[in-house]
Amino acid sequence: MKENTIPHPRNGVADRIAQRALAGRGAHYASEVRALLGAALEVMRDRGTASRPRVADIVAAAGLSNEAFYRHFRSKDALVAALMEDGAERLCGYIAHRMAKQSTPRGKVRSWVEGVLSQAMDEDTAATTLAVMWNAGTVAEGFLAGPPTAAGLLATLLREPYAELGSTDPDLDASLAAHATVGGLADHLWRRERPTAADVDHITRFLLRSVDQEVGP
Repeated sequence: MKENTIPHPRNGVADRIAQRALAGRGAHYASEVRALLGAALEVMRDRGTASRPRVADIVAAAGLSNEAFYRHFRSKDALVAALMEDGAERLCGYIAHRMAKQSTPRGKVRSWVEGVLSQAMDEDTAATTLAVMWNAGTVAEGFLAGPPTAAGLLATLLREPYAELGSTDPDLDASLAAHATVGGLADHLWRRERPTAADVDHITRFLLRSVDQEVGP
C-alpha cells in the first residue's frame, strides 16, 4: 500500500488536539499552583511566627501530593518567594488604584504612604503579612530582599509623582522612599503596632521634603 505523502497542514487536526491537551494541562497546573499558594498562606497565617510549616504540611492542606508540589516549586523557599511576589503585585495594584483617584503628585505620594501602611492597620492583614515575611527570613529581609523586591515594585509607583514634583533623579528618590517606608512598615508589623494618622503625616512629609530640598525655594 502506498504511503500517503500529502503533508499534514499546519494547525491541522493533530496540532489542534495537541494544543487542547496542553491548554487543559496548563489550566490544571495553574489550579494546583493556586491551591498550593492558598494552602501555604493559610498554614502560615495559622502558625504566625511560632513555627514554620513543612512542605508536608502545605501539601496536606492543599490536598495534593509531594509530586505536585515539586512540579511547580524547587523548594519551600521558592513557594514563599512566589507568595511574596504575588502579595507585592496585589498590593501594588491596590495602591495604584488609590493613587489614580488623586489629582496632584503630593496627593498621590500621600495615598501611596497610606496604602503601604495599610498592611499593618488591619489586624488580620498584618498577621498574615508578618507570617509570610517571617517565613521568608527576618521581617526586614522578607520584604527587602529577593528579586523582585516588594520595595522595588512599590517604588515604580512613586517615579511619576516624584518626576512631576521636580525630582532630579525620580528613580533613585522613589527607590529610597520605598525602602525607607517598607522598613517602617516592617517595624510596625514586628512590634504589632498599628500606624497612626500622625505616622502617615510624618512619613509623607519626610518623602516630600526630600524632593522639596532638591527643587529649592
